[in-house]
Amino acid sequence: MTPRIMDSIKQDHRDLEAYYDKIVNSKDPDEQTRFQNQFTWELARHSHAEELIVYPAFEKHLKEGHAMAEKDRGEHQAVKEQLKIFQNLKVSDAQFIRTIKDLMEDLAQHIKEEETHDLIKLEEALSAEESENMSKQFGRMKVLVPSRSHPSAPNKPPFETAVGLLTAPIDHVADFFRKFPENTVSPNPSTK
Repeated sequence: MTPRIMDSIKQDHRDLEAYYDKIVNSKDPDEQTRFQNQFTWELARHSHAEELIVYPAFEKHLKEGHAMAEKDRGEHQAVKEQLKIFQNLKVSDAQFIRTIKDLMEDLAQHIKEEETHDLIKLEEALSAEESENMSKQFGRMKVLVPSRSHPSAPNKPPFETAVGLLTAPIDHVADFFRKFPENTVSPNPSTK
């Protein structure tokens, strides 16, 4: 059975929270690096897919959808800027843990608002079939979008789509040279 869009997004949120916990609770620099890459990979893809699939659905299906989408895009922009800094830090950098904690604090507020308000409103406006189809589109889109943060890129279709399709291959190739955790879904599961 295909999950509804809210379930797919919530699963991404739980994954991000788990990767965050691994980063801040580990004392192993190699493990922290692997989960830093995994966190970045997941959050970048998740954000792009929401902006391309979910936010246009807010605008289409909800009376207050345009305002919701603009607010969420603004929150995403702030998170993308923080993620850009975090993805470029080394575990040995003095600001490594502080940066991920600050990022997660802002992200946690965004997640809470999405899960307790925005996505509930969207689910109420969609049929089960529409929600499941959107969930499929969301998953497919995550394959095509960049896997790193690019905060200066446009955040609305069609320009976000065009820039993302040009940027994504570069990110995806670079991912093959990054370390990722074993036993997680990532672009590079065989790298040790």
